[in-house]
Amino acid sequence: MKVTERFSLDRTFKEHLRRLKPSFGFNGFGEATYYRTYSRRKTDGTQEQWADTVIRVVEGTLSIRKNHFRNEGLAWHDDSWQDFAQRMAKSCFMMHWLPPGRGLWIMGTDYIYERGSAALYNCGAVDTADLVDSSDWAMDMLMSGVGVGFNMAWRGEAEIPDKSKPKLYVIDDSKEGWVKSVRLLLESYCKGGDFYRFDYSKIRPAGSPIHGFGGTASGPEPLRELHGRLEEIMDRYCHGEINRTRCTADVFNAIGVCVVAGNVRRSAEIALGSPHDETFLHLKDYERFPGRKEIGWMSNNSVVLQTHEDFEKLPEISNLIRKNGEPGILNLVNVQKYGRFGQTIPDRAWLTNPCGEIALESYELCNLAEIFPTRCRRRSDFKEAVEFATFYATTVSLLPTHRDETNAIIARNRRTGVSISGITDWIEKIGVARMTRILRDAYSHVRSVNERLAKEAGIPVSLKVTAIKPSGTISLLAGVTPGMHFPVSQFAIRRLRVGNTQRITQFLIDAGVPHMQDAYSENTTVFEFPIRYDNPRTVDRVSAWEQFSLLAMLQREWSDNMVSCTISFDREREGGQIEHMLAMFAPVIKSASMLPRGKGEMYEQMPIEPVTKEVYEERLKAMPAIDWSRFGGGDGAGEGFCSILACNT
Repeated sequence: MKVTERFSLDRTFKEHLRRLKPSFGFNGFGEATYYRTYSRRKTDGTQEQWADTVIRVVEGTLSIRKNHFRNEGLAWHDDSWQDFAQRMAKSCFMMHWLPPGRGLWIMGTDYIYERGSAALYNCGAVDTADLVDSSDWAMDMLMSGVGVGFNMAWRGEAEIPDKSKPKLYVIDDSKEGWVKSVRLLLESYCKGGDFYRFDYSKIRPAGSPIHGFGGTASGPEPLRELHGRLEEIMDRYCHGEINRTRCTADVFNAIGVCVVAGNVRRSAEIALGSPHDETFLHLKDYERFPGRKEIGWMSNNSVVLQTHEDFEKLPEISNLIRKNGEPGILNLVNVQKYGRFGQTIPDRAWLTNPCGEIALESYELCNLAEIFPTRCRRRSDFKEAVEFATFYATTVSLLPTHRDETNAIIARNRRTGVSISGITDWIEKIGVARMTRILRDAYSHVRSVNERLAKEAGIPVSLKVTAIKPSGTISLLAGVTPGMHFPVSQFAIRRLRVGNTQRITQFLIDAGVPHMQDAYSENTTVFEFPIRYDNPRTVDRVSAWEQFSLLAMLQREWSDNMVSCTISFDREREGGQIEHMLAMFAPVIKSASMLPRGKGEMYEQMPIEPVTKEVYEERLKAMPAIDWSRFGGGDGAGEGFCSILACNT
C-alpha cells in the first residue's frame, strides 16, 4: 500500500514555475478560495503558493505511477518522464485542467504515501444489506473526505441489548478509533454483541491540529452526540415493528452529520430508495418526521427507476419535486446497459455517488479530474489537458486503498471520471454544434490515452472514463461556471464561509474584506466578494426544457458514466410541466435532480446573490488588494457538506 518511490520535477523548472503569476478567477475570489481550501503548510512551516500546490500534485501523481511500475517490475526511467511531467504541471498551473478538490489538497502528501489512496477519491457507495458493515465502511470513507451513496437494502433484525452491565471502550484518538466505536454500538443491536459505554478522554481537544490528514480537531463532542443519536435511533425505529427505511436513513444521516461536525473536508451523502416506498419519499417532510430535521439535510435523496411500475410513479414524484426539489431520479436501466448512448457497456453498478455523476457498485470508489476548455487558448492546450486529466485519474487507481473489499472492485473496474466545466460558457463562445464535434473527438482521446496507460501499467482498461461533475470550489479557482450549469446571475456577490479558528479568517478581516457573522453557524465568518461571469445567459433565461436537452446531449456525446445536473425550474411557470419533462427525458438519461427557484427560495446570506452591474462595479471598486505573500499557518478546509444546492454552486 505504501508509496516508497518518489519522482521529482527538475529544480530549475520548479524555480521557473514559482516565478509565474497565477490567473485565478472572479476578481480574487478564486484565489481566496484556494488559500482557504487547498493551500497547505509545507514541511518547513511556510505556506504553499499556487506553484507549490501544483508541484506537489504532479510529483505525487508521478510518484504513484513510478511506485506501481517498480513494484510490478516494469521499466521506469525518471528522465524519460521529465518532459511530460513539466508539461502536465504547466497545464495545471494555467488551470487548463485540475485534479478534484481532494486531490488538489492531499495528493503528494505523506498521508497518501503511507495510508493509501482512499482520500483521493471523490465518489463512493455502499449497499446496506449488512447495516453494521456498511455503516463502518461509510463512516470510514466519509472521514477520508469521500462522498458516499447508500440504499435502503437492510432487511435485518435488531434487538435492544442488555445495558445493565456495559463494557467500557476507550476510544483511540484516530479515524479508526471513531469508526470502531460506532461499529461496536451497532453490533450490540444487530449482531448480539456486548453493549458499550465510551471513554472519550484520549480524543484531542477542539482546535488541535490534525497531523497527517490536516485541518483542526473538533474535540469529542460530535462523536459523543453521534453515539447518543444512534442509540436513540436503534431503540425507537430498529426493532419490534421495524421501519427499516427510517432506521437506515437515520443511521447514515447521523453518521454524516458527525463527520461534517468533526471538521472533515466536504463529505456528502445520497440516499437511494424505491419510488413505491412512502417513508422514503417523505423523509424530508419534517412535519411528518419532525425528529429528522436535525439530520435529514445531510443527504440528497433519489429514487431508483428500473421497472415499468417505477416509471409509472413519475406523476407522484413530479408533485414532490415541485414542492422542494426532491427526490432526484436514477435510471438504473440506462446505467447498467449503456455508456454514452448508442454505446453498450454492461455495468454491474446499482448505486450512485452524492451528486449523481458516477454509478457505482457496493464498496466501489471513483476518482475524478476536470478540464476547463475556456481556459485553453489553443486546440493543442485542450488536447493536452484531456491527456493530463486522464493520466491523473487513471494513475490514482494504481494505488490501493486501506480497504480490501474496495480494492477488489477498483482493480476490476478502474472506473474514472474525466469531467468538463464551464460548459455553458463554452457554448456561448463556440456554439453547441461545434462543441458536440469536439466532445466526440475528446472522448475518443480519453479512451485512447486510458488504454495506452493501462497497457503500460499492466492493468485492465477502465470500464468507464468520463463524467460531468457539478464542480463546487474547483470551478471557482478557474473562474468558470460549474459543470453544465448556467450562472445564477452575470453579476453577483459570492460568499465565502470560514471557521473562526482558521488562520485565514483574521487575515481576511485585517485585509479589509467585507464580512459578517454567519447567520446559521456559530464561530463562522462570512466574507463577500463581487464576481462577474463572462456568460450573459443566466439560468433564469434558460428553460428547464433546454437544461434537460443539454443534459441529454452531454450524456450522449461525452459522459459514459453520468451527468451531474440540478435542473433549475421556475415553480410558477414550469412547475406544472415537470411531469411532462420527466416523462420525456427520464427514459433517455441516467440521473437528474431538480431545484425550484423564485422569491420563496431566497434566504439570508445565500452563497451567491444576484446584483446589478452598478452594485457589482461599486463593490469591486471598494474591494481591497490582498497581499497573499503575508498569509501563513493555514492548512485548508472545505465547506463541510454537500446538498442539492451545493452541487449546483
